[in-house]
Amino acid sequence: MHRSILKALVTLGLASACALAAAQGKTTRVLVAFPPGGPVDFTARTLSEQLGKELNQTVIIENRAGANGAIAAEVLLKAPADGTTLWLTSVGAVAINPALYPNLPYHPQNDLAPVSLVVNNVELLVVHPGSTANDPQQFINLSRQKRITMASSGTGSVPHLAMELLASATQGDLVHVPYKGAAPAITDVMAGHVDGFFGDIPGLIPHIRSGKLKPVALASKRRHPLFPDVKTFEEIGVTGVDSDNWYALFVHRNTSAADIERLNQAVRNTLNNDAVRQKLLASGAEPAPTSPAAMAALLKADTDKWGRVIREKKIKAD
Repeated sequence: MHRSILKALVTLGLASACALAAAQGKTTRVLVAFPPGGPVDFTARTLSEQLGKELNQTVIIENRAGANGAIAAEVLLKAPADGTTLWLTSVGAVAINPALYPNLPYHPQNDLAPVSLVVNNVELLVVHPGSTANDPQQFINLSRQKRITMASSGTGSVPHLAMELLASATQGDLVHVPYKGAAPAITDVMAGHVDGFFGDIPGLIPHIRSGKLKPVALASKRRHPLFPDVKTFEEIGVTGVDSDNWYALFVHRNTSAADIERLNQAVRNTLNNDAVRQKLLASGAEPAPTSPAAMAALLKADTDKWGRVIREKKIKAD
């Protein structure tokens, strides 16, 4: 009897070890629709090591840039729906593109299953240091006195749409100046060629700290922890300007509920890890894990919101 029990325990131990080894041998891919080095890529790489520990798997980052997110979406939808391929995307590809591109090859709300929101990136309005505007009200007053040029990272981008919301809310004279990406837009604001820019805080911090850009207002419901002295538009009574270029994780729509819950818990644990959290906060991104249901509701709300702005302003993709 003792031998039988011992044999059973050894067999159970070997089975557990084999199962653990099999799990550790698996790889989870996180697709990023941008080149290495950008803020979405930074967020993905900040998560990867701890997320791998939570999943007991190796997590690799795979950059699939191009076609406004369609390439990454195509890779995801062709991959097995087993929870081992995820897409970390900003709001544009999943909540703005459907209204901007009539023939989009994927439908976010039908083809994707949300795992969790990852970070919030509220839009910060910056101007050239020589501008006379130092806060939201002064900027609005200036835009009612003269024409203000506003750079964006492209037609239909969050910086562009945030500008459109502000123009509607204040009746200011704001003129859109689209660029091919945030970097050249920021460069021209620093050079004084364009008056202002709405941007994600992670991409603006180095230029603010060097004194090349001046922050004047937040398109948010609350102030940002890294800029406690910068007021929001809502504080001065200007509503409807809130803009958030959030990043979220999605999987194939056919992924099982159990796999989505497993991934969601791993993401929550990762974002609650102090080292990961502090690194993201220091970059200007605010960790914000959610349930899959809450992420689905956010996606629908922002799809409706940005679609309405695009239709009302008759915005067409370049």
